[in-house]
Amino acid sequence: SKAESHRNRAIVEMLYGSGLRVSELVNLKLSHVYLNEGYMRILGKGTKERLVPISPEAIKWFDYWLEDRAQLDIKPEYKDIVFLNRYGRQLTRAMIFTIIKSLAHEAGILKKISPHTLRHSFATHLLQNGADLRIIQQLLGHESISTTEIYTHVNIHDLREAVLKYHPENR
Repeated sequence: SKAESHRNRAIVEMLYGSGLRVSELVNLKLSHVYLNEGYMRILGKGTKERLVPISPEAIKWFDYWLEDRAQLDIKPEYKDIVFLNRYGRQLTRAMIFTIIKSLAHEAGILKKISPHTLRHSFATHLLQNGADLRIIQQLLGHESISTTEIYTHVNIHDLREAVLKYHPENR
């Protein structure tokens, strides 16, 4: 119901649905988003480029945000920047942290949540649902697979399930 609701939902969907870094999100350009094709061109660390899919849910909220964005008085230097504040200026990293923290609080989440939590959840959920670690590495823009492994923790429940399911003594 708030003026920035579509924008904020699009931010959450992009962070969780695509595993973007905060810096990648705040610097995302409209000219790098290809909604019809369902992907975006991300400039990551060291100005390395990668293509990242956009989920249908993220596209839906992104479209809502674009409608709201069109009503803003956008400063010329920010015309190609996707996520803007109410004054038509680029959002900062700090503002993204504030938005995520506020939304978590509104949702009744007591755990400390940050934009990186959503990136971590993106990687973990892909792994838990069978995605190959190399694919996750590519999506996150990691140079080294060891960096990706840090993001993907295995919980005790998964360990127990694996032993019960695959160990010969349990068959």
